[in-house]
Amino acid sequence: MKPSSRLTSHLSVAALSAMVMAATGCQKSPDNADTTPADSIQSTPPISQTTQPSQTADTSSTSRLDEQQAALTILALGDSLTEGLGVSPEDNYPAQLEAQLKQMGYPNITVVNSGLSGETSTGLVNRLDWVLQTKPDITILTIGANDAMRGIEVATIENNIRTAIKRLQAGGSEVILGGMQIYDNLGADYVESFAAIYPRIAEDTGVTLIPFFLDGVGGDAALNQADAIHPTKEGYRMIVNENVLPVLTPKLEKIVESERN
Repeated sequence: MKPSSRLTSHLSVAALSAMVMAATGCQKSPDNADTTPADSIQSTPPISQTTQPSQTADTSSTSRLDEQQAALTILALGDSLTEGLGVSPEDNYPAQLEAQLKQMGYPNITVVNSGLSGETSTGLVNRLDWVLQTKPDITILTIGANDAMRGIEVATIENNIRTAIKRLQAGGSEVILGGMQIYDNLGADYVESFAAIYPRIAEDTGVTLIPFFLDGVGGDAALNQADAIHPTKEGYRMIVNENVLPVLTPKLEKIVESERN
């Protein structure tokens, strides 16, 4: 799978290379990327609940959902794209997602931000027991960009993502996988192999796929910070409205309907 034309048309080779760093933030040492022990990362609190205040539910949406009452938890799990490096806490995508869902008629929903800047797929697997304490109904998993930046073997990345999905599902969480893409500076074979991870995993595991988490935002200077890597508040708004909600909303409606019956 190759990057969308909307993305590549905006980026020079240098900028495309930078985009691969989509979640680097404060990166760990490349030499330790695949050997990070669990106890070395648990000292860093990986979970922070969004602080966006509750908002009044939209009347038409509330009527459609018959006022969803059961508490629901969504775990936003990933790297600095999830954490929201460079934007205010209320402007990252988990916070904006929670606010939007409450407007749509989900007053008892919580979106937990468990993004960690510089996170690799290995580091994420090592902290799964910790984040699963949130008991999420749904997990939005977005990981892999930092691995690719370091040139970690595609098979290792894929194995880690599969492990994460298996453990999340075993914990009772439904998983939505956010796809990532990288660029030609790493070589065509690596680029294509990396892109193919996400649809293959989704097909094999049955999880729902967001084909490219940054679709419509990556490479657009107006929607990214000065580093050309991390989205702005407006960029995250587009990610929520255009990329996340179309996939997430049907699952939430199914859960609510199931609880009524």
